[in-house]
Amino acid sequence: MMKISLQRWLILAAALAASAGCGKDVAPGYPGYIEGEYLYLAAPQSGYLKSLDAPRGTRVDAGQLLFAIATDPDAQALAEAEARTGSAREKVENLREPHRQPEIAALEANLNAAQAALRLARTRLQQQTALAQAKFVSQAALDDARSAYDQAAAQAESARQQLATYQATLGRAAEVRGAEADLQAAAALAAQKRWVVERKTVTAPAAGEIAETYYRPGEWVAAGAAVASLLPDARRRLRFFVPETIVGGLRTGQAIEAGCDGCAATIRATIDFIAPQAEYTPPVIYSRGSREKLVFRVEAAPAPEQAATLRPGLPIDVRLIAR
Repeated sequence: MMKISLQRWLILAAALAASAGCGKDVAPGYPGYIEGEYLYLAAPQSGYLKSLDAPRGTRVDAGQLLFAIATDPDAQALAEAEARTGSAREKVENLREPHRQPEIAALEANLNAAQAALRLARTRLQQQTALAQAKFVSQAALDDARSAYDQAAAQAESARQQLATYQATLGRAAEVRGAEADLQAAAALAAQKRWVVERKTVTAPAAGEIAETYYRPGEWVAAGAAVASLLPDARRRLRFFVPETIVGGLRTGQAIEAGCDGCAATIRATIDFIAPQAEYTPPVIYSRGSREKLVFRVEAAPAPEQAATLRPGLPIDVRLIAR
């Protein structure tokens, strides 16, 4: 079990004894103090501290800029990733679109010329074949005509296939899918780089007060090192201690009041936590006298309109409101 310090225990014991000695008509008070739950704000990436926009002691609103880490060279990496994403997107769009009409017209003209050359080569081959059968030309002349015909046929087929490719979408389905995958990978990398750059600018997650700053502009900040601590208004709490004879009658949601030295108004709060175990454990056997030494920690959330005025460490005296 967790034990409190001797000095704090003496204070609590004296306060409890004083409250026990009061008259029955006076509601007993229970000692406590204001507790602050701090947020330690850091950037996930290292770098030089570029600016400290909220010095310690500054009141800030949610979303207000607190500090910024220099983005070099992450900003350049982001620019490169975004450029690669744009290039991949253009490639996908190009693969999805057919060729321009003037290019297709030029290929159709090439195919017409190849087909005309093929017809001429066929006619010459027929002529040379007839002459060779009549023994008017040599076998070499016939072979030349046959070779010219084969060449013209190959050129015509090549022009036909090229035109068919240009008339359809330039990228076949597999090529388009590959280009889309490259685009997704480039976009994911750009998003990762953008996240790194954006997280180097840190804003307040809630309204509160900057309690402390740990670096000055120009200093190197390691990744994850806290640059500032923030005490949100909603993280100021009342922490007090009650004897074991009282704790059984408390419940979460119960209203309480507290006073402090110099407080102009009564602090209103609502209990939201009751410790499941005692803060102080007497030796071995719970005798009647030792049970009186048991105290339990209770925490309460102050009224929102009063929370910002409460200072951590401020001693308070808590009174229970009769239900």
